[in-house]
Order: sequence, then C-alpha cells, then structure tokens
Amino acid sequence: MRILHTSDWHLGRAFHRVNMLGAQAGFIGHLVTTVRERGVDAVVVSGDVYDRAVPPLAAVELFDDALHRLADLGVPTVMISGNHDSARRLGVGAGLIGRAGIHLRTEASACGTPVLLSDTFGDVAFYGLPYLEPALVRDQFGVEKAAHEAVLAAAMDQVRADLATRPPGTRSVVLAHAFVTGGEASDSERDITVGGVAAVPAGVFDGVDYAALGHLHGSQTITERVRYSGSPLPYSFSEAEHRKSMWLVDLGADGSIEAERVDCPVPRPLARIRGPLEELLADPGLTRHEEAWVEATLTDPVRPAEPMARLTERFPHTLSLVFDPERAPQDPDVSYARRLAGRSDQQIAEDFVAHVRGAGPDAREQAVLQDAFDAVRADEAVREVAR
Repeated sequence: MRILHTSDWHLGRAFHRVNMLGAQAGFIGHLVTTVRERGVDAVVVSGDVYDRAVPPLAAVELFDDALHRLADLGVPTVMISGNHDSARRLGVGAGLIGRAGIHLRTEASACGTPVLLSDTFGDVAFYGLPYLEPALVRDQFGVEKAAHEAVLAAAMDQVRADLATRPPGTRSVVLAHAFVTGGEASDSERDITVGGVAAVPAGVFDGVDYAALGHLHGSQTITERVRYSGSPLPYSFSEAEHRKSMWLVDLGADGSIEAERVDCPVPRPLARIRGPLEELLADPGLTRHEEAWVEATLTDPVRPAEPMARLTERFPHTLSLVFDPERAPQDPDVSYARRLAGRSDQQIAEDFVAHVRGAGPDAREQAVLQDAFDAVRADEAVREVAR
C-alpha cells in the first residue's frame, strides 16, 4: 500500500506579514497532483490542519476545497486534529464525511478504533490518535499523572489491544501529534510542555508498522518506522534550512517500509543574514538572497538610520529586522530579550525569585511553580475547546 504522509498545514497562518493562503492553496494542488500521478492508495494528515481553533473563513473554504478534491480522487484520507485545531470543530460531520472516504479522527475515545483499508495483501488498520492534552484526557485514559508519555502510552495500549484481535498479518499505521524524543523543534511550533517535559520516547509506538507523526515542522526520521513529515511551508525563519516535503511510504506485504521524500513547492526561499548594515548592503556574496524572504540581524554597535528602508532597496522582501549589537555578555546594555533567549517560563520564574530574595526556589517551590504553569496551560486548553 502506498501512503502519502503529510501534516501541519496550518491553514490560515501568515508568515510574518505575508498572507500564505495562496501558497497553501498551491500546496493543496501539489498534494492532489502527487496523489494522482504517484499512485497513492491512502493519504494521512497528522494534525494541525488549521492554525487556530477558530480559523478564518478563507482557511475553512480552502479546507473544504481540499476535502472535495481528495474525495473526487477516490483515495481514502485519514486526518487527526493537532494542538492548534479545535477537535470538536474539525470533527463536525465526521460520520457523513467518512462516507466520502475522508476519515476524521478527533476524539480521544476512538484511539483504538481503526479505519480499515485493504490492498492485495489484506487489511491495513489506520489508528488516529489526535493531539491528547494530558489535563483533558487523563481521567478518560485512567492514568495517574497528567503527562504526555502517560496518556500517549495508554492510547497506544488501546491500539495494540485492538490490533491483537485482528487477523494475523494485519498491518498497522498510527497517526499521532506529539513531540517525540530525538525530534528537532523550530520556533513556529506551539509549546506543549507539561510538568517540564514535552517529549515522549519513540518506543511508545512499538508494535505498529508505521507511525506518521505531526507537530514538529521539520521533516525527520526518528526511526525507520517513526517519522515526521514536517510542515509543507515555512512558518518561521528558524526553518530556513528545512527541505519542505511529504513522505511517500510503501508498506510491504510483510510490514516492511520504503520511504521517499516528495518535495513541496517553495513560494520563496528563506534567508537569514547577519552583520553591520553597510556590509550587508555591499557584500556580493549575498546577491543570491535578493529575491528571498529575508531576516536581517544587524550587529552595528549603534542603531543605523532607516535600516529597513535601506535594506529593502537591496532585499525587497525583507520581513524581519533584528538588532543584536556585538557586546560582551556582561555588558549591562545587552537586551532583555537576548538574556531570556532559550530559557523556559519555569527558568525565568526561578531567576526572578532568586533576584528578588537572593536565593533561588527550593525543590518544593519549584514544584509549585511548575504546577502553576501547567494549570495555566490546562486552563487555556479548556477555554480553547469551549470556544
């Protein structure tokens, strides 16, 4: 069975101030063409179909168009909701849409209920594990701790239990939206840390033939059977070195995997340039970036006059301007943002406690802070679901 694995469409999202809807429509067209021309038997979309719980109308219309075009091909599609999606909204009409071969899996209660597709060699069971917010599904899965690993392991136990009831030789594919250990994150993914931990081990997916992952925006292979497709388009300059693609996976009769990357159309390349303004304007080596979307980091010790206007004369698609004067780390003028770069909310809070009273929090106080951050995350998740 030939499977096309994609995820993280983020329909409705902009790239800085650039509306990406046209590029997203171009990707949908590329997806449909790939399905038709490469003999795809099933499409899997591993979450974050939309960029937010209540997407703009134009994004909903594009999604509707994608569903119709996929259904017209007669190729089954399995989709799950991600942490950016409203599971309840995405799942509206799932029963009716399923009759057209588009299978939406947005309910945690259905993790152990597969979509069964067949090829010459028998059945392939597709299990859709939507994004599982630990605070919301902990009781449903009967786990003691509201943690990603615990709830995902419980969901996979349901998958393996169902798979054990299937005829021998039944192959299996799991769709999941999670941060798996070994994956490389970028700046454009929403933080899903709970209890100070975001990642789950790849071993959670043991026992299935292929795990089609979503959430991280870079295409990557965790193991031969556990892969991220990545987002089809860039959503931050941290993705400048990404090769945007989908996985074309051939699932053999014995459950063997052969995977090929299928490149996605690039609306415009990304470039990150750094240095004093005058050098950036004069450097002949930067000519190749003149038509790219550019993030320019200026290292001038004093902010130059009209830097954006001058940059856009050479790089007309400059979208981001960062000032990072080259100073010693102990320099009191080092920016607040630079001092906080790479630090978690927990670390920042602990530093604040240390600054105010002269000593950092003890283990009990650290736990209180972590519980507070987790409670805020859980409350935000509940509010988003209820919107």
